[in-house]
Amino acid sequence: MKLVVPKESISSEKRVAISPENISAFEKLGYEVWIESGAGDLANFPDNLYVQSGARIADDKTELWLKADLLLKINPPSNDEVGLIKEGATLISFAYPARNEELLQLLGKRQINWMAMDCIPRISRAQSMDALSSMANVAGYRAVVEASHEFGRFFTGQITAAGKVPPAKILVIGAGVAGLAAIGAARNMGAIVRAFDTRPAVQEEVQSLGGDFLMLDFEEDGAGSGGYAKVMSKEFIEAEMKLFAEQAEEVDIIITTAMIPGKKSPVLITKEMVRSMKPGSVIVDLAAEGGGNCELTEKGRSKVEHGVTILGYTDLPSRLPAQSSRLYGNNLVKLVNLLGTTDQFAINQEDEIIRGALVLDNGNISWPPPKVEVSVQPVKPIEESIKEPVEEKKSIFSPGLMLGGLCILLLAMGWKGENEFLDQLTVFVLSCFVGYMVVWNVTPSLHTPLMSVTNAISGIIVIGGMLFVSGSNPWIAGVAIFLATINIAGGFLVTHRMLKMFRKE
Repeated sequence: MKLVVPKESISSEKRVAISPENISAFEKLGYEVWIESGAGDLANFPDNLYVQSGARIADDKTELWLKADLLLKINPPSNDEVGLIKEGATLISFAYPARNEELLQLLGKRQINWMAMDCIPRISRAQSMDALSSMANVAGYRAVVEASHEFGRFFTGQITAAGKVPPAKILVIGAGVAGLAAIGAARNMGAIVRAFDTRPAVQEEVQSLGGDFLMLDFEEDGAGSGGYAKVMSKEFIEAEMKLFAEQAEEVDIIITTAMIPGKKSPVLITKEMVRSMKPGSVIVDLAAEGGGNCELTEKGRSKVEHGVTILGYTDLPSRLPAQSSRLYGNNLVKLVNLLGTTDQFAINQEDEIIRGALVLDNGNISWPPPKVEVSVQPVKPIEESIKEPVEEKKSIFSPGLMLGGLCILLLAMGWKGENEFLDQLTVFVLSCFVGYMVVWNVTPSLHTPLMSVTNAISGIIVIGGMLFVSGSNPWIAGVAIFLATINIAGGFLVTHRMLKMFRKE
């Protein structure tokens, strides 16, 4: 089978579907890899790098497309490119089926199998194929770079002989993949970062990256299906808009990432908020593709309103083409692996990942897919989950009674009126009591780290027993030496077994 990677036809697109590093993975699956000449030039992947990796270069675009059994792209094909695709071929690219119904119809007439990278279900098993997250990660990082370029000073605070520079204050709205990438990049550049999200569950992720999570005094969870946020209630929206208005007056940069699949992006930054921001401030609207979170955003453009620069770029991943191409290529490798080798290539619709991504099945529209059922453990009612505490039965052979009985036995056997024996017995009893309190009150999972300490204590006991073995009560010293030796040997044996678990055979 021939796997073909054409050059993207959009003039602003610098990415390429796969990088030279991915060629060997496709060849192992049995594919003959063909690259259109110049496809990777804008991503700093010249043709010779692909040739060195084992790919073949084709200059004739029409001939190349017609020989493709498996066609890998980034953007959906244009209407002109539809006629170049071989009938019955399999196409993998972004599709955006909700707004490309006409394109679905055109490709359907050619009995195409089309798998959409933007429709990969967001489940744990599909994380390595999630191109939306890969590109959002790049976009979040690049948003900070674009903001720093437009911003008039350092992100980090400085105190120099020439004056004091306060740190920049950045507000990130939406703590998804792009938002978290923006938070990490901004914190690494020294800025003070605040973040807001309707999903309280992301608070710890924001804080782990060094950001301050803004909370509303409002109990409503915005977690929706598929890892996205859901539409919030009117009262919640009013509360968050008040928060954004307060923050807009104080922060220097706002990065918005709030998008809801299949719907227009919600307006979170109004004209009045933009007007209240300090001159020289920057807004980076990552939701510009869906209409923008800022009321004044213009899709694909940069503009200045009331002294505030508003960036509505929709090609941020393409502005880091080499990195984006590598990540997207890795996503494709994982998905093609799922389809199988050339000998066993099959679109198995029993697999929830393949079924979710399949928008055209031999020309028949198969989108939207059935919802992925997630098993949720039923929550037991509080009344059932609360059980009366069961009173533990205490054994008559408690450690205290056993220790007392042992003391009486030893006293009867060995005491002949000498103070030396009484002193040794006192030390023995105290040792047993301290040892019991130290070891038995430790969680069992922590016993192994205590092994070195207990070995050291046992070593002291052995030395003490050797000193007393020539005394008036050699049998007590002998018992101490014997028991301590067992403890030391056992400690080393257990430690050796644990270390063996981490050794490569």
